Amino acid sequence: MRIRATVAAVSGALALSAFAMPAAHAADSSSWEAASAKALAAHSGKTAFSSDAAAADLGVTFSDLKIAKAIKVGTTNHVSTTVTYTLTHGANYDISSDDFDSGPVIYKGSSITTPDNLLGGEAPATCTKVTDTTATCTGKIDIYPGEGDLLNSDAGKWTAGALALQYSTGDYSLQGDLGSTLVQRYSKLTVNATPEPVKKGKTITVTGKLSRANWEDNKYHGYTNQPVKLQFRKKGTSTYTTLKGIYSNSTGDLKTTTTATVDGYYRFSFAGTTTTPAVSATGDYVDVQ
Repeated sequence: MRIRATVAAVSGALALSAFAMPAAHAADSSSWEAASAKALAAHSGKTAFSSDAAAADLGVTFSDLKIAKAIKVGTTNHVSTTVTYTLTHGANYDISSDDFDSGPVIYKGSSITTPDNLLGGEAPATCTKVTDTTATCTGKIDIYPGEGDLLNSDAGKWTAGALALQYSTGDYSLQGDLGSTLVQRYSKLTVNATPEPVKKGKTITVTGKLSRANWEDNKYHGYTNQPVKLQFRKKGTSTYTTLKGIYSNSTGDLKTTTTATVDGYYRFSFAGTTTTPAVSATGDYVDVQ
């Protein structure tokens, strides 16, 4: 199951909407999908999606959550990341029953109760009993950029949380501020060094482009005005050294020159930002004669 919840302005007020997975993705997790979406919407306090009766807190808590430092998301491919955490519950709960499930969530914004965006997993986590009141759980966050899960403004820091629910009653526990990750716009970097071959002492022109995923039109566009290093690796060695730094232009294009000295590989390297991951181009070999 994938939970997608987006806070948007509706008639001058903020309303939380929860979107169900298409059938092709839902598999056997439709119960988790529906119940999770309802719990998250009700927890937001938005009357348009609140449950008929106030749900009770299950008294479940979460701790020791671990998630990847960054999740790199392109334009169309499904991306998932694994999350682990400890679940603590009352001794009266049987976490292996068909009436109980749990799963991780991540959200953009200051609070899990009023998120700008919120994402979960297509299926509930797998929880393994440790004691009568604790379990270790492993679940996934699933992201489908081609289906509108993300806006470009969503890139950057997200906060992690977790949800537990009881199907028969609709009761649930939801906890945020358990960790953080970066959701980043996947980056690409190219390079081309010419002429090839070149005489020693002559000028080499190196061009390329830095681009990143646009989650709103599902294409790659130039990443403008970003610092990029021109690096060189001598033939027969394994380490690149930096020759100079330049900036991408208004379309993400790169162009600079250097002097040919010995055979080797030229590449551009980008250090990355909070919204866009680091990337280095594959080195372009130049034969110096």
